[in-house]
Amino acid sequence: MELRHYFSLFRKWLWLIVLGAIVAGGIAYLVNRASTPIYRSTVTLLVNQAANNSLMTDYTSVITSQQLAKTYGELIRKRPTLEAVIRNLNLNILVERLAGQITVTPVRDTTLITVSVEDPDPKRAADIANELGKVFVAQIDAMQRSRFSSSEENLSQQLQVLKDQIAATQGQLEAAKKQSPAQPDEITRLESALVQYQNSYSNLLKSYEDLRLAQTRLTDSVTIAEFAQVPIAPVRPQTFTNTLLAVVVGALLAAGVAFLIEYLDDTVKGPDDINALNLPNLGLITRLDSKNPDARLVVVSDPRAPAAEAFRALRTNIQFASVDRPLRVLLVTSAGPSEGKSTIAANLAAALAQAGKRVALVDADLRRPSQHRIFKQSNHSGLTHALIQDKGELNGALRPTAIEDLRIMVSGDLPPNPAELLGSNRVGHVLDELQKQVDVVIVDTPPCLVVTDAVALSKRADGVLLVADAGKTRRSALEQSVKTIQQVGGNVLGVVLNKYSHKAHGGYYNYQYYNSYYYAGDKSKESGGHHSPQTRLAHWVRRLTGASGNGHAASNGAKDTALVVESGASVKDRAQE
Repeated sequence: MELRHYFSLFRKWLWLIVLGAIVAGGIAYLVNRASTPIYRSTVTLLVNQAANNSLMTDYTSVITSQQLAKTYGELIRKRPTLEAVIRNLNLNILVERLAGQITVTPVRDTTLITVSVEDPDPKRAADIANELGKVFVAQIDAMQRSRFSSSEENLSQQLQVLKDQIAATQGQLEAAKKQSPAQPDEITRLESALVQYQNSYSNLLKSYEDLRLAQTRLTDSVTIAEFAQVPIAPVRPQTFTNTLLAVVVGALLAAGVAFLIEYLDDTVKGPDDINALNLPNLGLITRLDSKNPDARLVVVSDPRAPAAEAFRALRTNIQFASVDRPLRVLLVTSAGPSEGKSTIAANLAAALAQAGKRVALVDADLRRPSQHRIFKQSNHSGLTHALIQDKGELNGALRPTAIEDLRIMVSGDLPPNPAELLGSNRVGHVLDELQKQVDVVIVDTPPCLVVTDAVALSKRADGVLLVADAGKTRRSALEQSVKTIQQVGGNVLGVVLNKYSHKAHGGYYNYQYYNSYYYAGDKSKESGGHHSPQTRLAHWVRRLTGASGNGHAASNGAKDTALVVESGASVKDRAQE
């Protein structure tokens, strides 16, 4: 698929993409504006890991530090810590809810831990974060001290006992010295006991100091590296960012839906789809103004319009479609109803008549005829009247029209059995009689997949022209129509794509080219070889609004018509004319 095709799809579904972006962005904006703002305050804790005298590798040390940080991160959010915070700050909140407001993140490759608290009140968020850090520091300190508390308590008790013994011995020694006469043996014993007690105290005190030193060296500690501050701006909702993201996501989702629709859509949308079915593409006809009856016969009402030129291109392509076998009887049908086959048949007949051909247009749609409305004639004494005559006598069923060399045979009174009537041999007699009077007979028939009328008539025609509605006719239906006609011996000349938009398929350049060529040849709209200001203004209005046409169309309102790209055959046709 070419990049140009993707661009045309983007331009076609731009409204859906814009709508998806606006809806998603609007919803995100309203939701964010209605949301309660949440503030975040963060306290940073420093974990001092105990020194280790073992020969531990650096990798193991790193893993141990990371595990310790993760362990402390989990302990912060446990119930004892949170209950202490709630009790100290007198918070009216459940432990589970407070735990949901806390986020603990160990800083990678460091011994730092960040503890973030989110709360609608910015000051309360900072107070909870700071109190959480203080409580956790105190808990870790108490936990580490408990490892040496029993040994320290025993040593303290022994030191106190020795202090008491030393004090008692010193009192006894002083009392012995004051006695008269003195007792040398008793003084010597007391002095010896005092020295022994003092030595024991010194040794025990040294053990006590060594224990405290070991406690300091072998225990972990946590300190507050940075206290939490009262936040100024909320962390969510971020209205602008979320809205912008929603706009992008909405546009992408809409684009995905559009491409999914295009992928699942099997309708015939352009010439590439017709070529994919191995069918000749004989013409591209744009959408005509269905509200204006005169606009349906565009080759007469507006012969200089791009759509009229497209019918002349179709006329030439049909002439080149069967060079070896002259096309005397041409049948026009479609796969389904309301695809524009009657309009195509009428304009093609008028274009052939304008080229000097004697043409008879037969309305063989005996169920929903429309040619009498296009040419503004009564629907009596038509084809059904001729079919009940002997040996195909027309008896005035072929009527003249306002177009020179073009005559029309309306359907006539609608019969109860149109399929049997069109499948009878009398139809062949009528067509033979028509070929004696005109050069080309164009037969407008019902849709071939709805009823069998067109299939029955196709074997009597020299060629069958299939009309497809762009964006409506399915490829499978078009392919089935070809097979159905070919099964009875019909000759399918090709396909005419009706209601085709060139601007939706990258035909803007051709639109500009034809407008410039068209106005350059219209001397009535020029002044001194240049466009008048009114003409240039109308031209730019058509460019901006996407409306096609000429001065006549501009003066009577914008018609629903776009440019049809001329084929090379149409150029040959103008050369023949």
